[in-house]
Amino acid sequence: MPRMLDVSDEVRAEIGDEEAARLLAGENAPGSYDCTSCRTQGDSDQERTSTVLFIGDETAVLAFAHASCLPSQVVQVTEEQLRGAVRSITGDTVDLEPDKIMPEQAVLGVTSGLVLIAGELHPALVVEPTAPVVRPGTTGLGDDFLPLLIEQGFMPLTAIQSAPAVLHGWSVLLAAGRLHAVLQPGTNGGSPVAWWQAHQPLQVTESWRAAANKHQQVLMFAAPVGSIGRQPREDLLRGALDKAAANGQLVAAALPLAGT
Repeated sequence: MPRMLDVSDEVRAEIGDEEAARLLAGENAPGSYDCTSCRTQGDSDQERTSTVLFIGDETAVLAFAHASCLPSQVVQVTEEQLRGAVRSITGDTVDLEPDKIMPEQAVLGVTSGLVLIAGELHPALVVEPTAPVVRPGTTGLGDDFLPLLIEQGFMPLTAIQSAPAVLHGWSVLLAAGRLHAVLQPGTNGGSPVAWWQAHQPLQVTESWRAAANKHQQVLMFAAPVGSIGRQPREDLLRGALDKAAANGQLVAAALPLAGT
């Protein structure tokens, strides 16, 4: 069944007429997908969907977005951003060159919410990959997501009883009321770089923004794939966090706020 896909001329020029025809015919495109911009589910059978082609130095990945969120376009990114296990390309993808794409490429899901700790509301980001994350340069079936974060200074939690300690050098970039990125220290003392970056700034609630401005920091919780899931309410999100902590599957840190 033909999909309601938009394939721009620049995307078609990169992937070729034959691949574009297969996509439009529904042969090589998902029905449902996670929008690469807003991260909510879309359905190319029911609503107009944009094809977004991310191109690195050697690798190309095609993702999908609501047409109301992003137009069909080509986005140039670094190879590290495209291939790294903890980078920010989101959404269902089609491997245009399977021999060049990393298997099980992890995608970071980021959810904002308010977390009640010791009677006070704190702004929080909850990060969960969509697949196991292996240490860069290695292969295997393990999941090194939490060990990699612990090496960066995030602390394991067994219960959420107090706000985690501040992790200096990391920060959350908020500008004009929208979430732009989570920044980590640059190499050799250089400028901070994006550990996660929204392709389109994400809107946060006024109460979340107010709490962030009050505390001048954001709590970041991270858990391995399958630990948190999509939670439609903050009380359910808190319950999932508590369960992950009790199972030894949660790390956290307080990240200073950059911006307003």
